Amino acid sequence: MDHPIAVIDFGSQYTQLIVRRIRELGYFSRLYQPSELRETGSPAAVILSGGPRSTLEPGAPEIDFDYLVELGVPVLGVCYGMQLLNRKFGGEVAPGNTREYGPATLMIEAGVDSIFNGLKGHSQIWMSHSDTVSVLPGGCQITGRNLDGIPVALKWNDLFYGIQFHPEVSHTKEGSEILKNFLSLAKDLPPFKIASFKDELIERVQTEVAGRKVVCGVSGGVDSSVLAALLHEAGVDTRNIFVDTGLLRLNEAAEVQAIFEEVGIAIETVDASERFLSALAGVTDPEEKRRIIGRIFVEVFFDAVGSDVELLAQGTLYPDVIESATSGSIASTIKTHHNRVDQIMQLKKEGRVIEPLDNLFKDEVRELGRVLGLPERVVGRHPFPGPGLAVRCPGEVTPEKIEIIQKADKIYIDLLRERHWYDSVWQAYAALIPTKTVGVKGDERSYEYALSIRAVTSEDAMTAEWVHLPYELLGEISNRILNEVPGVNRVLYDISTKPPASIEWE
Repeated sequence: MDHPIAVIDFGSQYTQLIVRRIRELGYFSRLYQPSELRETGSPAAVILSGGPRSTLEPGAPEIDFDYLVELGVPVLGVCYGMQLLNRKFGGEVAPGNTREYGPATLMIEAGVDSIFNGLKGHSQIWMSHSDTVSVLPGGCQITGRNLDGIPVALKWNDLFYGIQFHPEVSHTKEGSEILKNFLSLAKDLPPFKIASFKDELIERVQTEVAGRKVVCGVSGGVDSSVLAALLHEAGVDTRNIFVDTGLLRLNEAAEVQAIFEEVGIAIETVDASERFLSALAGVTDPEEKRRIIGRIFVEVFFDAVGSDVELLAQGTLYPDVIESATSGSIASTIKTHHNRVDQIMQLKKEGRVIEPLDNLFKDEVRELGRVLGLPERVVGRHPFPGPGLAVRCPGEVTPEKIEIIQKADKIYIDLLRERHWYDSVWQAYAALIPTKTVGVKGDERSYEYALSIRAVTSEDAMTAEWVHLPYELLGEISNRILNEVPGVNRVLYDISTKPPASIEWE
């Protein structure tokens, strides 16, 4: 697409949210590494993201500043990006006295033309930084300060702006308005609608496949279902393989087969539950569990379809990509996703993996599914992790623990549906806490597992808030689980946000 809004990724875990917010505003945006600045073509605007590094560190990420100026388009530096621009313009950055993380207040400078037009004199923002701007270059204007009077928004000229806070996160209350004001400075803004983007994805799939045979892993979840439908729409010769890992929800194998029969897409089921559970026996490290599951998943695929398969299709989304950043990326690794393990990465190097959805967010994938004609029963499902219940079973995975989680999770999800909460929740699940506690059952001492239930709201899995379920509903869920699930004598409700906690336990 011509004239993308180029977001330069300096490694912030929020970077992809910038792309997301821009798409919400109706414009097409794409992510690039700093070294790819000259590959952006003719961008309508450039945004330099935040990042975990300090601009003062040796080997800190850089930008081709001369080329950036030469582009002649609006540029916005966010957090690290603002500090980098200030240094490039001749100013200085110094370590702050303390790391500033969390909510703060933006006090807009009166009488200065800025990207805060239409905002109130003060606004809630979200900070995440340690360094601070210490010396401003000549001609630079302060457009906003925090309550301590420290500059948190700058303007170097009519095209270059900087903000110390993150406009992309929901905690910055007027972040979208700020981005909209910035984009109003640009020309030839590229429109973005998922219906038209579908055609681009189909063309991409057809080009990448180039007549080769494809094997596609399906789970019944939103991502893989949309991927299978996209491949079908593109006319690709595909074998859709459903692997029963033994780590699925209760009765999920039968439900998945029914879903695909409903949408008219053929699938082949492979029961590999014993293989997965045997390989996970005795393993407690969460990263190792993910690697084992990813490796076996690939092995099961190719055992099932033989060596003649030329391409593996995966429903990887961008949040998976950004959280699985490797040592070759600026971003810090949060967790390795099952579809970013060594075997998959090797297949990618060999050109044997396609991931058509890897630039999309979950809600965009849902909308794409609707455009492709998938029923709401499919596109409205809660996300389910690729490694399955293994990531909801900290410590060693055993058949006994999986059975406990399956039974508790079914009670929980069924009650959310019955009480009309399911569609108001982005993701909900039960997880086993790897410790036993003392309780009383049937007038006798019990020593059984504690269980955590979790429900969050989110737009794209990059951030999440816990859901304030009614006490009455929580009490009913707890009572049902304690009475109907052997092995559990304590139920806890997880009220952690992301960050700092991840959505899944592992």
